Amino acid sequence: MEWNTDWGLRGRMFLTMFLLFALYVAFVGVMAVFFTSRLFPILVVMSLFLGAQFLFSDRIALYSMGASEVSDGEYPELHATVSRLAQQADLPKPTVAVADSQVPNAFATGRSQSSSTVCVTTGIMRTLSDEELEGVLAHELAHVKNRDVAVMTIASFLSTVAFLIVRWGWLFAGGRDRGNGAPVIVAIIASLVVWVVSFLLIRALSRYREYAADHGGAVITGKPSALASALVKIDGTMDQVPDDDLRDQAEMNAFFVIPIRSGIVGKLFSTHPSTEQRVEKLRDLERELETQ
Repeated sequence: MEWNTDWGLRGRMFLTMFLLFALYVAFVGVMAVFFTSRLFPILVVMSLFLGAQFLFSDRIALYSMGASEVSDGEYPELHATVSRLAQQADLPKPTVAVADSQVPNAFATGRSQSSSTVCVTTGIMRTLSDEELEGVLAHELAHVKNRDVAVMTIASFLSTVAFLIVRWGWLFAGGRDRGNGAPVIVAIIASLVVWVVSFLLIRALSRYREYAADHGGAVITGKPSALASALVKIDGTMDQVPDDDLRDQAEMNAFFVIPIRSGIVGKLFSTHPSTEQRVEKLRDLERELETQ
């Protein structure tokens, strides 16, 4: 298989990481001004958090989904499909995991191409045909091939820290020492700005990387229509999933093949392009392949 590097995706990943690093430096600068005596422990905690997130992000993602690694004896057909697609994509075979969930979805995680995991839910295996599931698995392998999974994991770190400060910082604004109130309020405001900006950067990168993975997955299988059909079927089935299951797994939206969303606000702040837009691009690719 001939794999063309998506320089648009590479450029966006670099720009996102650069801007987030600049935002990180600015954030630490604000902390240094108002929390001079506490800056070192703050940096230590944030560094440990970053290291843990990078090293254990795959396990955290699987744990949050209630997923576990499965052997080829348990799911022989799933393993055989992943092995074949990984070979076609010139990738080491990833770990295969399954989550017992009614939500029809899939995701890839891992720090590198050699330490990646592809996870599918029991819901998606019941929903899709073999050819459609193959298209989804190829989409996830394209994420691994493009190395955007690790970038998304790192990029989400600062946003997570900022969100935690915005959510819980008010607890430290009161107390007996009222002099600490003003610096904490400033920190909360700075964190809110950081969270909003980082969210917008991650959202922009996430939307583009989905187009890139759709294209890459279609190239791996040579069947863009199978992935298009899978996307339409998954999107249409979401309404049938119990609300409790959707809420429990919404935190994994940035990594899912189809995000869990509802209403106008959910669509506006979605980490993915609309299914209609993705299907249209896949159909354009199908016509391209037919004329070659």
